Amino acid sequence: MYINFWYPIIRSEDLSMDKPEKVKVLGVNLVAFRSEDGTAAVLSDTCVHRGGSLGGAWSAGPAVPRLVNNCVVCPYHGWEFGADGECKNIPSIGYGTKPPARAKVDAYPTEERYGIVFAFLGDLPEEERPPLLNVEEYDDPKWRANSVLVLDIDYYYERSIENALDPAHNEFVHPTHGFTAMNRDTYHVRDYDVEDHMQGWGMWFMHRFEAPPLKKENWGDTRTEAGDLWAGSGTYGPNTVATYINPSPDMGFRQYFFEQPVDETRTRIFFLNMRNFMLDPKHDGPIHARNKEIAKQDIDIMGHVYPTQTPISNTKEVLMPADKAIVAYREWLEKFDNAGWRIDLEEFNRRNGKDTAFAIPSPARRTSKNWVIESIPLVANRDERKLSKVS
Repeated sequence: MYINFWYPIIRSEDLSMDKPEKVKVLGVNLVAFRSEDGTAAVLSDTCVHRGGSLGGAWSAGPAVPRLVNNCVVCPYHGWEFGADGECKNIPSIGYGTKPPARAKVDAYPTEERYGIVFAFLGDLPEEERPPLLNVEEYDDPKWRANSVLVLDIDYYYERSIENALDPAHNEFVHPTHGFTAMNRDTYHVRDYDVEDHMQGWGMWFMHRFEAPPLKKENWGDTRTEAGDLWAGSGTYGPNTVATYINPSPDMGFRQYFFEQPVDETRTRIFFLNMRNFMLDPKHDGPIHARNKEIAKQDIDIMGHVYPTQTPISNTKEVLMPADKAIVAYREWLEKFDNAGWRIDLEEFNRRNGKDTAFAIPSPARRTSKNWVIESIPLVANRDERKLSKVS
């Protein structure tokens, strides 16, 4: 898992102005809430007073409201934190009394697009951050967006990303695709090229599949031609996949998977599906149902993949030419490793929640000091990561 990228936090429709929402991302607890003008804020969840959870449950009694004057209120002692992470009021010293400078938590840049609240979880200054992925079709009237589908899976996000890049699994995992009748004597995965793309932060490939004619009921009133189908995928950063599926030259899906690594064993996927045909909203439900069915097929298989995390070395698996997109993704992860952005999970798990609370460092840590919550441990580079595995 890596800092310094944009991560989905919560669907826009699930974040109200009435109460904060506690979310775990990269193994760390966060709290999301809306200011009175509707702007979304995301903070580190651990109160610097005595460890209360800012997004934690209130008692059933007459407690202070969770949100007051654009601040999230700690349910333990009522400390109030603004969207900038600074404590505005400490009741025990009197409302309106200036809190000490150390009374602050990390606050993260946010963007709200595609029906999702995103947060930049890292300390890079604005001019150095990778931008949030631009979904070009989203505001195009020729394309229709389904509402965001949220999928919870019990495996590591890198395994999920690699599954989305895999052109060799479709015939075996997805019988609903119509590929189950492939001839054992002629079947193979065609060669394809991989290139760096995705706004300079990832890789991309397109692949030509053999495809039988799709039945009319699969696509409403539109029938595809028999023969080949073009599809491809690309990664953006460590946690985002875009997939293009072209059943015919005039029909296209654009699918975007914004993945939220909850921890090393759980992932939440925010799935945005775009299409340029069957634009009537009445088709949204059937398309959602089909996407859920396909997702379940992947989830059933991936829940049993072992080891749960991707190997540090490709020599630990027997990779084939069809896996070149996966190799390219791992090469990008190595770049992020060498930038020093990978979380040291062994050190994190050894100390987190025992004698230490961790926070993902925010941009403010580069401009101010006296932070109470310790910054999450990172691996300096790929070589250091390999050494830690050996030891």
